[in-house]
Amino acid sequence: MSTARHLFILFAVLLAVPVGTAQAELPKGRIQSLFQQASETFRKANSTKNAAQADELYEKAILNYEKIIADGRLSNPKLYYNLANAYLLKNDIGRAILNYRRAKKLDKADANIHKNLAFARSKRIDRVAVKTEKRVMQTMFFWHYDFSLKTRLLVGCICFAVLCIALTVIVRLGRNAPCVVLSVIAGIVLLSMLASVVVEAEQQAHNVGGVIVARQVIARQGDGQNYEPSFKEPLHAGTEFDMLEQRPGWLHIRLSDGTDGWITANAAELI
Repeated sequence: MSTARHLFILFAVLLAVPVGTAQAELPKGRIQSLFQQASETFRKANSTKNAAQADELYEKAILNYEKIIADGRLSNPKLYYNLANAYLLKNDIGRAILNYRRAKKLDKADANIHKNLAFARSKRIDRVAVKTEKRVMQTMFFWHYDFSLKTRLLVGCICFAVLCIALTVIVRLGRNAPCVVLSVIAGIVLLSMLASVVVEAEQQAHNVGGVIVARQVIARQGDGQNYEPSFKEPLHAGTEFDMLEQRPGWLHIRLSDGTDGWITANAAELI
């Protein structure tokens, strides 16, 4: 079998695999019932003018969404998005950002996820700058950061098909400028998509992100309460980080500006 055909089959298989789903433990009917209950409770919370009642209803919706995710063993961007919305309206910024990030990880193309995540980030206390190098990378390689895995695979498949057609025409009819240009462009885009998929797989295997969910936590210079604080002020809910190391009861984290410290593990959740 040719290398080209191997690549085509690989793309087809990857596209056929649902992104972010797992074998459900709860019966399908029970999952649908819980989802309807959560959605109805969420709507009631939005419509009431009683703040205490709204807070209670949001909590009920959260419990149902989390039960679907945990007991149903489902990892779905829509579920995480709804859960994040409930946390946001309950003013739990940390868990709102956490679940928007989980939704974005599964579906980078959803504009609503991006919009609500940006809004939630605007509500947090800590303002940690992003390193210039990372901002440049996000601009230059926008498809890697903004396109979902499925979208990149689809674009790769299309480019592969275009490349095969263009090369076939060149072989049969001889070189001509349009086909040569088309094959070069398709080949470059195909390689870009493949590289993006490989890089993401590598990052997911080795890089773990997280979000602080406690109201505030003191980051220290080591994994113990006796170490000096790493920063002048505590870190607050919603601050995002990359995990460098994990020890019993402690996480070594790096912020977006490159600074690092140790926080208690129960103050944060991993994405």
